[in-house]
Amino acid sequence: MNFQQLRSIREAARRNYNLTEVANALFTSQPGVSRQIRELEDELGVVIFERNGKRLTGLTEPGKGILKIIDRLLIEAENLQHASMEYKGQSTGTLTVAATHTQARYALPRAVSHFRTAFPDVRIALQQSSPEHIAEWVLSGKADIGIATEGLSQFPDLVSFPCYRWSHLIVVPDDHPLLSRTPVRLEDLAEFQLITYDVGFTGRGHIDDAFDKAGVRPDIVLTAMDSDVIKQYVSLGLGVGIVASMAFDHGRDKGLRAIEASHLFASNTTRLAVRRGAYLRQYAYEFIAQFAPELKRGDIEQALLGGEAA
Repeated sequence: MNFQQLRSIREAARRNYNLTEVANALFTSQPGVSRQIRELEDELGVVIFERNGKRLTGLTEPGKGILKIIDRLLIEAENLQHASMEYKGQSTGTLTVAATHTQARYALPRAVSHFRTAFPDVRIALQQSSPEHIAEWVLSGKADIGIATEGLSQFPDLVSFPCYRWSHLIVVPDDHPLLSRTPVRLEDLAEFQLITYDVGFTGRGHIDDAFDKAGVRPDIVLTAMDSDVIKQYVSLGLGVGIVASMAFDHGRDKGLRAIEASHLFASNTTRLAVRRGAYLRQYAYEFIAQFAPELKRGDIEQALLGGEAA
């Protein structure tokens, strides 16, 4: 038994049994992957994958249990590498943080700045994508930390922690008719074309829920992942924007006005996630402390070892 065999099994399950994709991920050949899988099955005396001819189609019942063990073994092997790096160099390395565009643009700069001052020899790799991809990157080990508003708490193999709460704002050009309506109602918003986030981003679910519960049908004509893109199109007169409160700056966003919307849409919680069972280096805990000071290292360590998340 060797780690290449274990990685072949894990990647086959992750990549929907497509051996070409597995081979590309492991920088080897498709016949090599097939051989690694067969050799491990022969050694264990158990058929791990269901097959249709030479094609893998799923996991057998024994294979499902074996995959869980393989995941744990590979996580511990990665933890061993991280621990050895910790002892050899306490303040060097790379911290990979995956976040949505809004979190990366508005919530992370202060934490990154303080972190760089404390750990000047640590490289930060900041990746931006959807909450679903962020979760996948953390689960696969491609990212150490994931930060997003939606979705992270839905993955059982992630431990996620609430960091802070925020609400949405309505953004309009100067002299817009909505500025004279106080407080703004959902029915008022429905009179105008709306610009807001893509589904699954930055609290979009709470926006949709509010309209659905009120029985009001909004005219959402444009969506984007990035708050600055939304504000740009609002400034062009293409519609009324709904953005995260943190994304509006009264001094910087010239020509735009913000209208309170916390009474219309439920508040949102930004969460920070790490892979269950992962070993975090000292500087990862320091980054978390800078981003969410209320998260204590002891609570995080307990949750990583199988306890409840804070």
